[in-house]
Amino acid sequence: MGGSNEAPHDIESPCTPLLTSMSKELHGLLSLSASMSQELDDLLPLSNSCCIYRVPEELRRVNEKAYTPQVVSIGPLHHGKEGLEDMEEHKKRYLQYFLDRTGVSLEVCVEKIKDKEAKLRGCYAHTIGLCSDEFVRIILVDAAFIIELLLRNYSPFLPDSEDRIFNKPWLIKFIVPDMLLLENQLPFFILEDLFATAEVSEVPATELSVLDLFYKFCRESTNFYMGKGNWERPSFKVEHFVDLVRTLHLPTPEENFKNRGSVETLAVPSMTKLRQAGVKFKARSSKNLFDICFKDGILEIPNLNIYDGTELVLRNLIAFEQCHCIPTTYYFSDYSLLMDYFVNTPNDVELLVKNGIVEHLLGDNTEVSTLINSLGKGVFVHRDKFYYATLTKGLNKYYNKRWNKWKADLKQKYFNSPWTTISVIAATLIIILTFIQTVCSFSQCAQR
Repeated sequence: MGGSNEAPHDIESPCTPLLTSMSKELHGLLSLSASMSQELDDLLPLSNSCCIYRVPEELRRVNEKAYTPQVVSIGPLHHGKEGLEDMEEHKKRYLQYFLDRTGVSLEVCVEKIKDKEAKLRGCYAHTIGLCSDEFVRIILVDAAFIIELLLRNYSPFLPDSEDRIFNKPWLIKFIVPDMLLLENQLPFFILEDLFATAEVSEVPATELSVLDLFYKFCRESTNFYMGKGNWERPSFKVEHFVDLVRTLHLPTPEENFKNRGSVETLAVPSMTKLRQAGVKFKARSSKNLFDICFKDGILEIPNLNIYDGTELVLRNLIAFEQCHCIPTTYYFSDYSLLMDYFVNTPNDVELLVKNGIVEHLLGDNTEVSTLINSLGKGVFVHRDKFYYATLTKGLNKYYNKRWNKWKADLKQKYFNSPWTTISVIAATLIIILTFIQTVCSFSQCAQR
């Protein structure tokens, strides 16, 4: 018997495909884990200096224009947007004016911004996807532009023919609103650093700061309520211009503690309904916009001037609070909600205007009503930490007493003018006399 010379065939184990599949799956898991681990390692630490935010979409869609620059971009969030290109040349000119005015070199300014780049990036809530050189360029040009703008507004001067902001075509009136937008801010510390680096002869550092310059600028350029009662420069830190406007309106800590609390309902009756319940209205002479008071049936509200730019300012202040502040420091948010409840119709606005509480330059009361009604849309308010808790409880308690409504109804229907009052008195006397005559007639009949 002859043996076979053929080599035996390799016999594939039934387990081989399964092992291969498991190996591939394991390799994929390890690869994904390694990739995700690298992504986690690459995460940058969150910064405590975050203070400039993109406006939440829920607020933005109510009025897109109120949060979007129309003429000039400040900072990286809107840089390069269509329609804002024309101002870029003017900003560079202002950088040159600033360098000529102060005598500081461009290299020193670049180095100043470069040294603070990490801190500057940390001030923005969203990652800025720009290379270092482009980011530094944007911050320097915009910071110098703002300082030079404030200086030219502060110090009387003869504008050169090339200045298109304070000279023809007088762009300053269009720039002001853009400087009060939350997304259009620069961290305040970089303005102070750059201002301190340069020696500005017109504005000695011991007399004025960027803070003072902006306060003067804002007071002159807007009609918004801005009292200087809180103006103690060393006592508060300013993040940016929007934060400064907000800070100047803040009540004292004592007022906050006294008024803020928990309520079962945030709702209060409208101005018209309050009037029907006998509430009287009065303009309150107060340095604090939020100082609304209700006592002895009289509701006092500080005067509010409403002009074309009021909505923009209020919306950006509210957006800043919603993004940056804790509920125990919601002031403009709580104020906007309360005013929204007070005003439902143009008739409510008429009561505010008639009593000297609201002054406006808008077309009519309907526009004011629409503005106030829309301010509270998309705004989160904490019911357990509402600033007007005491006020809300007092108004609702007074309104729900039937006697107050009956008394007010009687007064408004029958005693709302001297003639109606005389008519009611006369009618009452006639009824009394008729009653007496009737009694006398019955008495005479009884005697017969």
